[in-house]
Amino acid sequence: MIRQRILISSKVMLVITSLLLAACSLGRTPAGPVTLKLAILPILDALPIFVAQEQGYYQEENVAVEFIPVGSAAERDQVMAARQADGMINDLVSTLLYNKDSVQIQIVSFARTATPEFPQYRILASGQSGITDVDGLRGVEIGISEASVIEYTTDRLLEAAGFASEEIMKVAVPRIDLRMSMLASGELQAANLPDPAASLAIQSGAVLILDDTSHPEFGNSVISFRKAVIDEHPEAIRGFLAALDQAIAEINADPTRWDDLLTEQNLVPAPLIGSYQIPPFPAGSLPSEAQWADVLAWARNKGLVEADLPYEDSVTSQFLP
Repeated sequence: MIRQRILISSKVMLVITSLLLAACSLGRTPAGPVTLKLAILPILDALPIFVAQEQGYYQEENVAVEFIPVGSAAERDQVMAARQADGMINDLVSTLLYNKDSVQIQIVSFARTATPEFPQYRILASGQSGITDVDGLRGVEIGISEASVIEYTTDRLLEAAGFASEEIMKVAVPRIDLRMSMLASGELQAANLPDPAASLAIQSGAVLILDDTSHPEFGNSVISFRKAVIDEHPEAIRGFLAALDQAIAEINADPTRWDDLLTEQNLVPAPLIGSYQIPPFPAGSLPSEAQWADVLAWARNKGLVEADLPYEDSVTSQFLP
């Protein structure tokens, strides 16, 4: 009798355990998508990132992307330093500065590159300056942002045009909008501006002197993530880039479709909407070792970095297709 009660009790416990396990199984939900937070400037380079969101490509790759709008490179860097963002659009110069003491970020892809047909950075003269060719820039102060890709492209483009270092004069005007207004008023005789801001300045009377269509290896921007995020969530980074490649293919197939998004996100100045030609975006590509070495040599010559920073520490190819 006792043995029978024990058997019944054991069966009851087994049933209860099974029911509890089933209930837990029913209540369990699949792992949700990893959220990647991106510090985003209102620049054309970000168009594929927004298109991928609008088209649902991140969701297809089980990735969630959150945008943190920033108004300047300095604000972007503060957000990244505070670890409030996981990734950003930046450039090779800023990557060097981030990693000069230890590896903080890694480049996972180009964001945008100059091509022989489409510039990314342009050196312009004020319409009031009387400067009409590159020789007119010798000894003339050019508005730039210091220790940045703007200063790097200014130096390299003028050097390629035959300028000696002592003939290249620069003045620090960090904000793009201020550089544009000073160029328009003639307070600056020349300035380096990124496109499409440069196109708007030309439309307003500035004179194109030189741009990186002549040396597209100098002009580019990149997508970087914090190294800790890459190490912890490699599949999320891979999914993000797969979604981005889908968006890039769609943009490159029909660059005329995106006026509403360009306006909504303020990626192209309003007066250019409808007339500005969207450049092709690069997919599945990275800066070369030669490009990295050139920026490093420039930065060391400027005293911005001291160490010989290896390419493979700051640029990762593990997510290329």
